[in-house]
Amino acid sequence: MKKSLISLMIATSGLLMAGTSFAQTAPQNDQLYKAFGEKAGLVTLMDDFMVRLLADPRTGPHFKPANQDRVKEQLVDQLCSLSGGPCVYKGADMKSAHANLDIKKSDFNALVEVLQQSMDAKGIPFRTQNQMLALLAPMHRDTITVR
Repeated sequence: MKKSLISLMIATSGLLMAGTSFAQTAPQNDQLYKAFGEKAGLVTLMDDFMVRLLADPRTGPHFKPANQDRVKEQLVDQLCSLSGGPCVYKGADMKSAHANLDIKKSDFNALVEVLQQSMDAKGIPFRTQNQMLALLAPMHRDTITVR
């Protein structure tokens, strides 16, 4: 429990950072990408994440109406790119993608919790999880639409 709270606090504090562009946050090497098992590891992680995301009553309603295969594919590409891998994320920017979805801070935090559950289930070390969460954190401002 303590581990989850610490990770959530780190992620949440990072979420409050001023809007940092993707180029500023992307790693300069592929160490994080390799730590996540490269693309195959990210696909396996996102397979688990999507199941948990849909099953969680806090996040499921946001994702059940979506094209889940497409969401998973975009998440894999986004995490791959963010972590220094060779993938290119071609999806919409976070602000446009979430503009009309009525996402609250609690919804975002629930998604982070579910992602951490998936990372724990896949045996991803705590420090590695936090490195990825720190890269995702700046998206907070563009994802939350209900203030």
